[in-house]
Amino acid sequence: MKSKTFLSNGIKFSIDFLLRRKFSKIKCPNYSFLFLIFSLLNIGTQSFAAENRPNILLAISDDQSWIHTSASGSPAIETPAFDHVAQAGALFTNAFAASPGCSPCRAALLTGRHTWQIEEAGTHASSFPLKYPVFPSLLADSGYHTGYTGKGWGPGNYKISGRTQNPAGPSYSKHKLKNTPAGISKTDYAANFVDFLEDRQENQPFLFWYGGHEPHRSYEKGLGEKNGADPSLVEVPGFLPDEPEIRSDILDYYAEIEWFDQHLSKMLKTLEEKGELENTVVIVTSDNGMPFPRAKANCYEYGIHMPLAICWPKQMPGGRQIDDLIGFVDITATILDLAQVTYPADQPGLSGRSFRDILMSDKSGICDPLRTAVYSARERHSSSRYNNWTYPQRALRTDNYLLIHNFRPERWPAGAPQKYDSDDKLGPAHGGYHDIDACPSLTYLIENRDNPAIAPYFHAAVDKRPEYELFNIKTDPACMKNLSGQQEFQSIERDLIVKLNTYLKETGDPRVLDGGEIYETYKRYSSIRKFPAPE
Repeated sequence: MKSKTFLSNGIKFSIDFLLRRKFSKIKCPNYSFLFLIFSLLNIGTQSFAAENRPNILLAISDDQSWIHTSASGSPAIETPAFDHVAQAGALFTNAFAASPGCSPCRAALLTGRHTWQIEEAGTHASSFPLKYPVFPSLLADSGYHTGYTGKGWGPGNYKISGRTQNPAGPSYSKHKLKNTPAGISKTDYAANFVDFLEDRQENQPFLFWYGGHEPHRSYEKGLGEKNGADPSLVEVPGFLPDEPEIRSDILDYYAEIEWFDQHLSKMLKTLEEKGELENTVVIVTSDNGMPFPRAKANCYEYGIHMPLAICWPKQMPGGRQIDDLIGFVDITATILDLAQVTYPADQPGLSGRSFRDILMSDKSGICDPLRTAVYSARERHSSSRYNNWTYPQRALRTDNYLLIHNFRPERWPAGAPQKYDSDDKLGPAHGGYHDIDACPSLTYLIENRDNPAIAPYFHAAVDKRPEYELFNIKTDPACMKNLSGQQEFQSIERDLIVKLNTYLKETGDPRVLDGGEIYETYKRYSSIRKFPAPE
């Protein structure tokens, strides 16, 4: 650890603070200005003291649905680190991503604002306007040592927006592993975390973003069974056929979740050995759902319902299960609250609400009855339609129901069925579903689409959808039985539509204010495919 004391960091921060706010331009006698400096130094060294503010370790996997941890009851997967955090603090059973895609969801988490409130950053592989503050920078400005390893914000182009580093903070990526299974990142996340801790100043609180690249595809085919996992224990979601090929694909997905969890376990051990674990808030979650048809890139339950476990051994009662509805913008507000950082007054504000009171409570179940709904959204995911068109969705999730508004039901939700392989040559039929990650499960659905037993799963994944979809999550977590338009649910659907539209208007969503065509103009910085013009 560096020999500099935290006092020196407080001095550095205070001087930086003065320069940023241009206090040096204040016309005042020298002694008044010196008094101002020393007053600020005094504030800095007191309010940044490590014993008053916790460390924060945010571990975020890439493409993992909420149910796929052993703490949540999945029998074919082992996630001891996640389970430890849940037992030491709380398992949150109703946490929801801001978007079912990585880049917009991470941008919402970083800014604490809904995806429709952050312009280009609210869609996939675009830019990230500098005018939106991100919580790692806010914590760094307040004296925290910050950094990330693995996947921060992305894909996208933050430099084009004038940012000098990834919005997740300074990168720690030096350490690499020599041998990893195919498809798994060679980044040694745990070793990079050790480097990060060595770089901080004495007694300085830290924020570390551990962004695993797992379980994002691609996978080493057969890795799960190679590791000794039992296909018979896999619980196949209701939107996929229960076939050996699907079970094997899911086991490979599980294997990558376990890889992510193993690095988290090493980080927790490092904190314990350094005596830092007690005062570290550990937050473990993911950015969107499993990379399978009708999950990731969809506002269905398996696309937006996220794993979430949080512990703070020094302050937070353990062994609890929390059933409150929590959105990612609430996580941002909570991080700032715990770090005692005030969101800039000259900014439009946070969209979420801190749940610090829930963390500190000794209750289980529902702790805040006012948390009655959470919201999710998507625009563009991959380049999957003519002219790079989006597939705009907004979703409202209550305790019992999920309402989805598909704003352009005439478009293909998973991508147009056919694309151009070259400027004038169409590729194969069913080769354009790029809002579904290429995988054995998708291949199986396409190849067996004429099989009467498989056809319903294929069509549920790729066919056009109605403007509104309504699902009873308690009885249909797979979201396969659309209740929209059914007589007995008319009153519920009407109330939820009003609630969704009211909230979107109040929060300035372009889709309900003026149609939202601005989203079609945002530049995509990843590859763009060509599709036939719709008839």
